[in-house]
Amino acid sequence: MDFSSSVRYLYSLGNEVKTIKLGLERIRRLLLAMGDPQFACPVIHVAGTNGKGSVCSMIEAGLREAGYKTGFYTSPHLVSPTERVRIDGVPVSEADFTRAFDAVHAISNQLVEQGEIDCHPTYFETVTAMAFWLFREARVDRMVIEVGLGGRLDATNVVMPALSVITPVDVDHQQFLGETLREIAPEKAGIIKPGRPVVLGQQHEEVRDLFVADDLEDVTTWQISNLELRVDGCSYVASKGSVSLQVDCPLAGGHQVGNSLIAAVALTKLGIAPERIHAGIAKAFWPGRLELIRRNPMIYLDGAHNPAAARRLREFIERHFLGREIWLVFGVMRDKVLSEITNELFPLAHKVFLTRADQQRSLEPETIRDLAPHPDTTICPSVASAVQAIENAPSDTIVFITGSLFVVGEARPLLQ
Repeated sequence: MDFSSSVRYLYSLGNEVKTIKLGLERIRRLLLAMGDPQFACPVIHVAGTNGKGSVCSMIEAGLREAGYKTGFYTSPHLVSPTERVRIDGVPVSEADFTRAFDAVHAISNQLVEQGEIDCHPTYFETVTAMAFWLFREARVDRMVIEVGLGGRLDATNVVMPALSVITPVDVDHQQFLGETLREIAPEKAGIIKPGRPVVLGQQHEEVRDLFVADDLEDVTTWQISNLELRVDGCSYVASKGSVSLQVDCPLAGGHQVGNSLIAAVALTKLGIAPERIHAGIAKAFWPGRLELIRRNPMIYLDGAHNPAAARRLREFIERHFLGREIWLVFGVMRDKVLSEITNELFPLAHKVFLTRADQQRSLEPETIRDLAPHPDTTICPSVASAVQAIENAPSDTIVFITGSLFVVGEARPLLQ
């Protein structure tokens, strides 16, 4: 197939969340037939609710700075599915993506015909297998693998990690993982493997006891000093015992202090020298998460798609832009806890532009208006129309495009 055909086939497998099939039997059988590419080199496996992508990007940047050739697998993508599979920080080419799809698709069809798997692997299982195949083909030295959903039964949980990392756990995807933190946390902890080290981000007290490992490094045991929070990032010194790390994080938002600390501690656990950790994190980039995409007016992209992420966006606005004119472009998926997200963000906005991404799961803007009213609301039937609506914002206005990574993904190429 060509690239467009391979992408169309992947989409025909169904939305990766709506058609998800949690379980490892199918992906394990597929990877076995492929020669188990997931074992080709050491893996850093990252789970959690928020911050996974940021932490992965900083770990990957630190490994690259230390001289390793890296493979980085993440989801979802913003514009093209090639973004999900990166080698040395660069998305794979459309040609390589297609080669990987052809290889995985052919083996999948053969296994279905032989009755060894029940059906073609899902969208997420297929792309996960493609990533492992591409990383082995490229002979990367280290893989950084972000969990898609949950952890225990996620398709990525077929690795034997050199290091497992768990970012803060919060409420999200309740229909798959459980309604409470006590139900959700064990799913995230499912990536912990016997005898393998774990770096644990700060967790709610009610679930800390659920994360148990033979070699557990809790980031809360590290001290932070000389903290400086800026609109474009943060800097601080992290120390524990005789180890001291200077961290300069270029990712915006106070929550990135915790994310960058997790990444720095993980890199330390992997034996990376402090100066390489410093230089690597300082070069990290993670699009669509408090990304300043334009300066006049200032327009930020931030996929704040759950209550915890919305709280962090609210804190960022209150810290840096309180008293400024705030416009909000907002669209969300139907499976999200709408009121908990809008209660954080809508009171800060002077104008709200409600829209929808070109996704079946998108909640209609009129429904958002009815369920979460705001005194100054404009309905925009598409992300493109929402971007057009904010083009004439006064130069001193601060615009945030948020609520869903799908909304952010459609807006980003329109604003670049």
